[in-house]
Amino acid sequence: MRLFIVAGEPSGDALGAALMAGIRTLAPGVAFEGVGGPLMRAEGLESLYPMEELSVMGLAEALAAYPRLRRRLHQTAAAVARAAPDALLTIDSPDFCLRLARLSRRARPDLRTVHYVAPSVWAWRPGRAARMARVIDHVLALLPFEPPYMRAAGMTCDFVGHPVVTRPAAGAEAAASFRAAHGIAPDAPLVLALPGSRRGEVARLAPRFGAALRQVATACPGLRVVLPTVAGVADLAGTLSAQWPGRPVVIDPRAEHGEEDKSAAFAAADAAVAASGTVSLELAAAAVPMVIAYDMAPLTWAMMVRMMRIDTVTLVNLVSETRAVPEFLGPDCRADAIAPALARLLDGGAERAAQQAAMALTMERLGRDGEPPGLRAARSVLNRLQS
Repeated sequence: MRLFIVAGEPSGDALGAALMAGIRTLAPGVAFEGVGGPLMRAEGLESLYPMEELSVMGLAEALAAYPRLRRRLHQTAAAVARAAPDALLTIDSPDFCLRLARLSRRARPDLRTVHYVAPSVWAWRPGRAARMARVIDHVLALLPFEPPYMRAAGMTCDFVGHPVVTRPAAGAEAAASFRAAHGIAPDAPLVLALPGSRRGEVARLAPRFGAALRQVATACPGLRVVLPTVAGVADLAGTLSAQWPGRPVVIDPRAEHGEEDKSAAFAAADAAVAASGTVSLELAAAAVPMVIAYDMAPLTWAMMVRMMRIDTVTLVNLVSETRAVPEFLGPDCRADAIAPALARLLDGGAERAAQQAAMALTMERLGRDGEPPGLRAARSVLNRLQS
């Protein structure tokens, strides 16, 4: 069996590597061609070109990169045609991957196609599923409530589990060492602040997070704050948090032991204030109660409100079918609203207990203690191709 596999971003590279490993476990003779990053290359893929050329974020950046992306799109479609694979497997990056599937299908209408990561049609733009169904046969979903949406559009779909459940968690010893290394007393209240992974998000949210933490610090003597960041925003986060209370510790993932420090900080934390996104699942995996706060430009927010089909944006709330995690979005993203909710989590009580239960249920429903998602995804792909 020959499979052509394409990922366009680091998160897709991780999913692709686990999928490749799972397929090789179940069907050792499978050959792979395609595009991937360092993790997929470690699984033996000879990438057609560096995956990083496809990792473009932001409208301005995408416009500037359009000629290169178009060239790579047609180059990849030509490579699919030459390879004549048993299936094309595309991973996330829908702008590129679904165009690739469309071009590949034009050259070979009988080509079987699988897409890994269902679009969030349950949240907004439901028409995407129908358009996707024109070029995709089978979908691998990360969230347990997604398959019915894909099937309704005409595709087959399996829930295969979320990769967050496979990430190793730091233990009590690592948490204690982290506190000691940064001069944080064992009994000091410790809050994680996660104002986003993009510079625009950090610039918009950090001042509000800082104002909220000042209010919390008044009620919680000895409060300490840690900012786990991502590459590209660590310096900005450090600058914007310099005057915050709690002697903020900024964790830069590019530093030596940066990822280990992040894991240890999650294990050491008592609560978190975070931008919306998949970080809520990372916090749930570490059992860190959270407050979610997010805002965007007024016009963008107005458009989002009109398009949204759900009453919560937090994945913990959606997966657990609760509303245990408080959200402060758009006009409600204010320090005077965020601070009391965060203080209540630090105090313990019913709200903290409700979140802990919701987080545990979320991890259970996402596949914790079950078969690894990569292996489940591999079995789903092979079953579909053999049917």
